Amino acid sequence: MKMPEGLARVLPEIVGSDQFDALVIRTDFSDDEAWSAVVAELRRPWGSEGEFPARVQVVDAPAWSGATADEVLAAVDEDEDLCVVFLADRHTMESPVRALLALSTIWEDEGDLDPMYYQELIDAPEPRDFRAVPAVVHAVHVNVALGNLGFAEFASAACREPDQVLRPD
Repeated sequence: MKMPEGLARVLPEIVGSDQFDALVIRTDFSDDEAWSAVVAELRRPWGSEGEFPARVQVVDAPAWSGATADEVLAAVDEDEDLCVVFLADRHTMESPVRALLALSTIWEDEGDLDPMYYQELIDAPEPRDFRAVPAVVHAVHVNVALGNLGFAEFASAACREPDQVLRPD
């Protein structure tokens, strides 16, 4: 989809203490009610007892309408602190659980790897994406940012679910 003239895809500045804010970009504008439900869930405290405040930067700009995962990843490529970004795409709006697309911003181009040392990674590359309900966005973002868990571990957990969507424990 071609972006309308005059609209720029701009991301918020995530600096200093904001580097642990989850970044959610709305790319589908077909259902405002579904979007409101996603945002409401994202703004709820999280943790086993709701002990952590919700920290999320939401990009709700029509310029992002129809943006693909590759376009979003290209746009966030300059941000060295960002390790995962979440998209509210058509699937999110149509899903009864409002599953967002989680995208890893840290992945290797396997074409540039030396097979002598990285054959296992070349044969089985790290996952680049998975689906997650809004209630786990903060846990995924913070744990990947801190290095407590890797993106692949969350993707693997999502793959074990019958509908391939990561939910809270």
